[in-house]
Amino acid sequence: MKPLFARGSSATSRAFIFVLIAMALVIVGLYTDRLEPLREKLAQVVTPFYQITDVPSRVNDWRKDTFVSQADLKLENEALKTELLIHRRKLQQLASLAAENVRLRQLLNASQMLQDTVLIAELIGVSPNPLSHKVIINRGTVDGAFKGQPVLDAFGLMGQVIEVGETSSTVLLISDSTHAIPVQVNRNGVRAIAEGTGDLNSLSLRHVSANTDIRAGDLLVSSGLGARFPVGYPVAEVQQVVRDPGKAFLTVIAKPMARLDRSRHLLLVFENRDQASVPGALSLPTTEPAASAGSSSSSSAAGAR
Repeated sequence: MKPLFARGSSATSRAFIFVLIAMALVIVGLYTDRLEPLREKLAQVVTPFYQITDVPSRVNDWRKDTFVSQADLKLENEALKTELLIHRRKLQQLASLAAENVRLRQLLNASQMLQDTVLIAELIGVSPNPLSHKVIINRGTVDGAFKGQPVLDAFGLMGQVIEVGETSSTVLLISDSTHAIPVQVNRNGVRAIAEGTGDLNSLSLRHVSANTDIRAGDLLVSSGLGARFPVGYPVAEVQQVVRDPGKAFLTVIAKPMARLDRSRHLLLVFENRDQASVPGALSLPTTEPAASAGSSSSSSAAGAR
């Protein structure tokens, strides 16, 4: 019994000594930096064991990424296609909004050039008849629209209102073969009649004498004759002048300034009307007079909601 007791006492002593050493090491490690080199060496020794124990987890992740069922791939593919379509739609909407913002800014600048009360209208329909150049706008009698009212876009004269409903109106474009408008050359005041040709990009001048001073590049503006269109609104630019010695008149082809096939937001002109008499019209400060050979006395420029 004695040797066994001695042996147990020795083991207990060794365990006690080990505990004291461990406590001493903990205290030294907490309050000094003497064990820092030893800790770094131990970390280097233990790191491979951590990597080995992480191998099963890595193998499992690799298995999940590699051995994916065809059904899961189809579902993920469909989800990605749907997400791509959604993002493309949003991108198209942003592009459309940006383009519309540019058009509205151009229209606002055009309204500031005018000296008449104006109201912004939006194109809501186009005549299906290819031989009839007519469009439908979202303004009618409730907005003060009337027959014969001039209609412009941000670049020039588009046409005139020919039919008026309560909330919508029909506009005959200047390119229609039945439309004619008195114009004058902005450079020298020469008067002529610009007729529609049935082509959105072309007008012709009627009965222009062979000795008339007109040339390619001349700007044609409304002359105000006939009391239908106010003076000085841009109508077209002369593109071609053909002089035939055997004919008494020139062949003059002009391109409309207005974007007849693209403009969506238009201006209804209320010449010499008080802004208060036009529902929805708002006054804008006049920045400069309208470009014309002769200015018409009228109210300050106005925009719309």
